[in-house]
Amino acid sequence: MKPLRILVVEDDGMVALTLAEMLETQGHNVLGIATTESEAVAAARDLKPEMMIVDAQLRQGGGLGAVDRIQQGARIPHVFISGDILPIRALRPWATAIQKPFFEADLTCAIQRALDAAAAIA
Repeated sequence: MKPLRILVVEDDGMVALTLAEMLETQGHNVLGIATTESEAVAAARDLKPEMMIVDAQLRQGGGLGAVDRIQQGARIPHVFISGDILPIRALRPWATAIQKPFFEADLTCAIQRALDAAAAIA
């Protein structure tokens, strides 16, 4: 997998930093960390990521809502992360999602699945 420009959308600071570290260890460029739905939308517009890792539930707004708003302007592959992926599966059965806690290998596989799904649509 080639290095990607990734936006992390996560409101838990420790989880966000751990994700950023995992991604950078894999050679990716973490463009930034957004903590709210509004920040995520603005960051995606300004930074133009190639991939997003998105927590489904944020303290202000939600990751699903952020992705919906972002996708209106640009189709960006994404992986949802959550402590409970059942609601994601119910709302978005086609979405790539992994449940916290997860291993680095799980994240890598999920990113590749999201990229493959995006390529199949394009």
